[in-house]
Amino acid sequence: MELRDAVALVTGGSAGIGRAIAEALKAEGARVTITGRDRGRLEGASGALGVAAIQADVGREEDARRTVADVVARHGRLDLLVNNAGIGHFAPLVETELARLEEVYRTNVYGAFLMGREAARQFVKQRSGHLVNISSTAGTKGFQGGTVYASSKFALRGMTECWREELRRSNVRVMLVNPSEVLTGFGGKSPPDHPRKLRPKEIADAIVGALKVDDRGFLPEFSVFATNPF
Repeated sequence: MELRDAVALVTGGSAGIGRAIAEALKAEGARVTITGRDRGRLEGASGALGVAAIQADVGREEDARRTVADVVARHGRLDLLVNNAGIGHFAPLVETELARLEEVYRTNVYGAFLMGREAARQFVKQRSGHLVNISSTAGTKGFQGGTVYASSKFALRGMTECWREELRRSNVRVMLVNPSEVLTGFGGKSPPDHPRKLRPKEIADAIVGALKVDDRGFLPEFSVFATNPF
C-alpha cells in the first residue's frame, strides 16, 4: 500500500495504540482522521498530531454511518480503516454482570462490525481498500477472568476471517493484529514506562510495515509480543 496521500480513518485515536497508529500514518504522509467519544481528549490529540477528528461512538449505528460518510465526502474516497476502538472488563465468571458484557461487546464487537460494514461498502464500490482490526493475544487463548474481554476478541477474530474471504474478490485486504500486553492507559491504568514492555509505538510500527506490502499481497494476521517482558 502506498501510504502517502492515502485516506485513513482510525477509531479510538485519542490515546494509546490508536493515537500511535494515527501518528505513524501521518508521518508516512497519509491523510488521517481519528474518532473518539471524549471531545476534550479527541481535540487534544487532533491538535497535537495535526489530523482531522470526528467525535463519534463506534457502537452507535448512526455515528458509524456519519463518520465514514464524512470522510468520503471530504476526500472522495477511503483507503484504510483501522478498527482500534476497544474497552475491557476483567472479572471471574460468577461475578460478571450481563451489563458489563453488553457494554464491552457494544464497542469491541458491534462497533467493529458497524465501522467495518460502512467502510466495506465504500471499499467494494471503489474496488480497493484496507481494513485493519486491532484484536489482542487475548483473542487467541482464553484466561482466568477473561470471559468478557477475551470472548469479544474471539468474536472479532471470527468476523475478520469472514470479511477477509468476502472482500478479497473486491481487492480489499483485511488484516487482524494481536498486540500482547502494551503500556497504555487501557482500563483506566497509566503504567510507567518499562524497557522490556511493549509501547503503542511498537504496534504502530508493525502495522505500518505490514501495510507497506505491495497490494498484490497482504499479511492476514500477526501478533506482536515483547521479547523478554519478565
